[in-house]
Amino acid sequence: MAYKISVEKAKTSKLGEVDFSNLPFGKYFADHMFIADYYDGEWRDCRIVPFADFSLHPATSGIHYGQSLFEGMKAERDPDGNPILFRPLKNLERLNLSADRMAMPELPEEIFIDAIDQLLTLDKDWVPDTPDSSLYLRPFMFATEKAVGIKVAENYRFCIFSCPVGAYYSKPVKVFVQDTYVRAFPGGVGYAKAAGNYGGVMKPMREVQKLGYDQILWLDGIHHRYLQEIGTMNIFAIIDGVLVTPSLQQGTILDGVTRDSMIQLARSEGYTVEERDLPIDELLNAHKEGKLEDMFGTGTAATIAPIALFHYQGTDYTLPEVEKRTVSNKLKTRYFAIRAGKAEDVFNWVHHVPVDAYANI
Repeated sequence: MAYKISVEKAKTSKLGEVDFSNLPFGKYFADHMFIADYYDGEWRDCRIVPFADFSLHPATSGIHYGQSLFEGMKAERDPDGNPILFRPLKNLERLNLSADRMAMPELPEEIFIDAIDQLLTLDKDWVPDTPDSSLYLRPFMFATEKAVGIKVAENYRFCIFSCPVGAYYSKPVKVFVQDTYVRAFPGGVGYAKAAGNYGGVMKPMREVQKLGYDQILWLDGIHHRYLQEIGTMNIFAIIDGVLVTPSLQQGTILDGVTRDSMIQLARSEGYTVEERDLPIDELLNAHKEGKLEDMFGTGTAATIAPIALFHYQGTDYTLPEVEKRTVSNKLKTRYFAIRAGKAEDVFNWVHHVPVDAYANI
């Protein structure tokens, strides 16, 4: 089926209201957004419209019963100033994996890529060119059934908006290893980017932030022993020269695009990478023996964030100075160079937006 996207351009741009030298994360929004609605078993009414509020029925089922998911992506400028995306099909793959788990309809690749290409063509001037900045894209989907009652909805809305952003973390992160609350269990929805996964962590996150920590490093829900993920990132540790990250096999951890990219980059550079269970005791022993060389988180918003320390059961465990972390700094430099189109894209990760093809929209 061919999907045609109609376009309504904003009459005036808000671009002049933004200070691109000072970009807080997620506070400014570009001029346009994409919307498609799903009903009668098909995606319909694909359209780009000026960024604006939704009008929703009070009984919209996505609000009541949690059929809601989202993705996160970033657009950069290539050396010629044109917008590029990093691994968008990987985001689509994960979006549809999440949709399957939440009993929501799959989104066709044609809609996803065409919508993003046309949005970025219209709003290309919103892609920052200042250091540590990018245009963050937020694709999301939610059930729009106008009825109260627990059942799989038949109607949905998919939308993409964007916002220019600076760095998510401005300094190395301090994490609190959580062994009281639980984020996910095997058989649950931990691997899906479902909205409810984030709602459930707000209270414990507020508690640890009051104690002076930035984020929670979750342990598994059964043994409270094995590292899972941080609220905004996947976790990596370098132990005695080996890059270790928790395995995805239990279905409790998000399959991060940056995580997967980091694994591929590290292996291509000749480093040993292990995807396996990582018990907190191993981390503590490695720290005690001086073998815990590095810890960092990876995520679309956070990119590659060094961890300054982790707290566990009353004790802070400090990590080496960031400037002395050879491996993660080398991988981070190469990752950013590829993502910005400034290094050879040997993995075929970069998607160049065909702005010339949509010059007349």
